[in-house]
Amino acid sequence: MLPVAVDAMGGDHAPDAVVAGALNAVAAGTPVVLVGPADLGDRVDLAGLELIVAGEVIEMDEDGGRAVRRKKDSSLVRAAEAVRDGRASAMISAGNTGATMASALLRMGRIKGVSRPAIATIIPVPGGAPTVLLDAGANAEVQPEWLVQFAQMGSIFSRHRFGIEAPKVGLLSIGEEPGKGDALRKEAYPLLADAGAAGQFNFVGNVEGRDVMADTADVVVADGFTGNVVLKTLEGGSRAFVSALLGAFGSAPEYKAHADGLLPALLPLYETLDPETYGGAMLLGVDGVCIIAHGSSSPRAIENAIRVAGEMVEADVVGEIAGAIRPVEGAPAVDTVDG
Repeated sequence: MLPVAVDAMGGDHAPDAVVAGALNAVAAGTPVVLVGPADLGDRVDLAGLELIVAGEVIEMDEDGGRAVRRKKDSSLVRAAEAVRDGRASAMISAGNTGATMASALLRMGRIKGVSRPAIATIIPVPGGAPTVLLDAGANAEVQPEWLVQFAQMGSIFSRHRFGIEAPKVGLLSIGEEPGKGDALRKEAYPLLADAGAAGQFNFVGNVEGRDVMADTADVVVADGFTGNVVLKTLEGGSRAFVSALLGAFGSAPEYKAHADGLLPALLPLYETLDPETYGGAMLLGVDGVCIIAHGSSSPRAIENAIRVAGEMVEADVVGEIAGAIRPVEGAPAVDTVDG
C-alpha cells in the first residue's frame, strides 16, 4: 500500500503529537509520509520518515475555503495533492476541518455522480456497534436527494468499518412516523424508502435523537447543520457525565474504595466513549480516502486515524461508493464547501 499522507502541522498538539502517532502507526505496519515544513526534522525527531515539504500552514481559525485557495503550498493542500498524484493512498489531518474538506474536494475531486461529500462521524454505542452519523457538518443545507446518497455512502462505510453486513439506515427526525419532521425530512423519507425497497440499502425509517447512541440504526443521515449540533451535544454530554462521575467518586473519602472496585468495569465503557478510540471521521464522496481527526488529537488518536485510513484504502471504500452512487439531477457543477 502507498503511504498515508499525514498533515504534520494539523491540530492543537502538532507537530509533536502528530509525528509520535505517525511513528506508532508505522511500527504497527501502516506506511506514512509526513507533510510539513522543511525544518520539521529540526523541531521533532522524524526517525527516518519521508517528508513532503510544504512551506505554509493553515491555522485553525482561518476560513477553510479561502485559505486553501490562498495557501497553495500549505501542508493540507500538499497532502491532498499527494493522494491525487498517486504518491499517497490517503490523507489525514487534525487541523482546520473546513480547510481539510476544501483541500480534499478541490485537489482530489468528487467521485463522479456524488452531489456533495459528507462527513461520516463515529458515534459510540455502549454494548453495541457504533453508529455512523452523516452529514456531521460539511453541508449546512442539503437537498432531499442528497440524503439518499449519504445513506448509500454511509451504509458502505459502516459495512467495511464495522463489519455489519446490512447496516440499518435511519433518517434523523423528530418522530418515528413517516409524516414527522420538517419539509426536508418529509420529502426525503419517500426517496429513502424507495431506494431501500430497490435494495440500495437497508432503510428502517425515521429515528430520533435518542436513537443515535442506541442500536436502532447503524447509519443515521441528516443535513450537516443538524448532524453537527447532534455531534457537539453528545460530545458535551459525554464530557459532563464523565466529569460528574469522577467528581462523585472523589466527593467523600469513604467512596474511594468503591470507586477503585468499579474502575475495572468502567474502563471498557470509557474506552468505548473515548473519541480517540475511533481516530476520526471520514469525508465520504471525495475521490480518495480523507480522515478528519479531532483538533485535540493525541498520538493515540493520530495512530488510530492512520490505521483507519489504511483499512479504508485496503477495503476500496472509495471504489465501492463510485460503483454504487447514482447521480442526482441538478447537482452543483462547481465544488464548494460550507464554512
